[in-house]
Amino acid sequence: MSIADLRGQMLRRKPLGQVEDEAAPADEQLSKSLGLWQLTAIGVGGIIGAGIFTLAGAVANKTTGPAVLISFLIAGVASAAAALCYAEFAGMVPKAGSAYTYGYVSLGELAGWFIGWDLLLEYIAVAAVVAIGVSGYFRFLLGQVDIDLPNAILGAHTEAGDGKVIDLFAVLFCLGTAWLLSRGIRSVGRFETVAVGIKVALVVLIIVLGVFHIDSSNYTPYFPFGTGAVWTGAATVFFAVFGYDAMSTAAEESTDGKKHLPKAILYSLAIAMVLYVLATLVLTGMQKYTEISPTSGFSTAFESVGMPGIANIIAIGAIVGIVTVVLTFMLGVTRVWYAMSRDGLLPEWFAKTHPVRKVPTRVTWIVGVGAAIMAGLLDITVVAELTNIGILMAFIVVSVAVIVLRRTRPEEPRQFKLPFMPVVPLIGIGFSLYLIWSLPYATWYRFAIWLVVGLIVYVLYSRKHSKLERTGLSDAKTLA
Repeated sequence: MSIADLRGQMLRRKPLGQVEDEAAPADEQLSKSLGLWQLTAIGVGGIIGAGIFTLAGAVANKTTGPAVLISFLIAGVASAAAALCYAEFAGMVPKAGSAYTYGYVSLGELAGWFIGWDLLLEYIAVAAVVAIGVSGYFRFLLGQVDIDLPNAILGAHTEAGDGKVIDLFAVLFCLGTAWLLSRGIRSVGRFETVAVGIKVALVVLIIVLGVFHIDSSNYTPYFPFGTGAVWTGAATVFFAVFGYDAMSTAAEESTDGKKHLPKAILYSLAIAMVLYVLATLVLTGMQKYTEISPTSGFSTAFESVGMPGIANIIAIGAIVGIVTVVLTFMLGVTRVWYAMSRDGLLPEWFAKTHPVRKVPTRVTWIVGVGAAIMAGLLDITVVAELTNIGILMAFIVVSVAVIVLRRTRPEEPRQFKLPFMPVVPLIGIGFSLYLIWSLPYATWYRFAIWLVVGLIVYVLYSRKHSKLERTGLSDAKTLA
């Protein structure tokens, strides 16, 4: 094969209207069951969770101190810029796959492949780190009723020599979530709506009760680790403010994706950011950052001010709330995997759906087991850092793609059109690049290894089995 032919394969693009549910084989179709508020609930379910209940405390304690609030604001600005880009794409391409599909139709097959391959790892890692957070609150509850379990099942192995081997509860949460996803999207939507309602009510309760126990002296010093630490903190908490990305992977399961998805993306991020800002302000005001628990921050904060009953309620609510995040991101990775397999970039065996429930059960259980292994054996900080670099790269790709598609497809109808083009996507790109630069080098190395593996898979398998290769129906327009 000539270099020109290889270049043609890498740059071929999937036409915007190529994949329609009606034309798909019966065993590859998804069920359309999600309305606007169910989509919004899935988005909020993915955004609010570990960021408030786990990472806020962990980052405040180890990285930023009280300035964790600024870290969330920085991450929120970058996320908002990207969210507007996602909203425009969602109104144009209401298909499964989210950033993978957006990259495929605008930047070409290789770009789409890389972002899809990236998201397979990142979403599984997000589910794992959140499951670890759920486990932390579960262990807190057991401690409250004086139940002592062997250290070997209470967390991943660390260099501290504490006897821990595996986080059994995190493993069980991942496998249980896979089971729920396998029951069908209608069941998932109902569960998310109820669980997110409980979660939002809990966060409001935390804010209302906690504000009366704020001690302003806890905000001093505000930058104990230096002002530069807030950027590292922002890069670490970033995955807590992009749940709408995983929600958009369920586009084909919406009753009216073009109309509902842009609204659901913007609604979910707005609700989450308001609650994040208020909750982190309360947490760092209630307890000195050096005393905040990295795994069950709000529960221990309320216990420290003499409110153990509220602490227990928070722990129970946190478990329910954080489970919705695991659910959202495991839903996301299964839909990205499904979309890549349907396009032929991965074996089409994975794109087969359950004959009755119309969900990709094969990839659902593979993802569940993978997340369980990661959650059971890895430290929460390592997994969190691994997730963020990939999601930041996805944001960059989507931001670039929306600029490209405005130029190459200006005539395409857009249900939502982001304002201030190209300023908004350029802001998203700039913030994302800076946050990537703030991550530890070890995270870059792991990410680079994963991308090299992905390139090998693409060259040896994907480019030859792509449906565009077999049908010759790639978009004839160039990127020029």
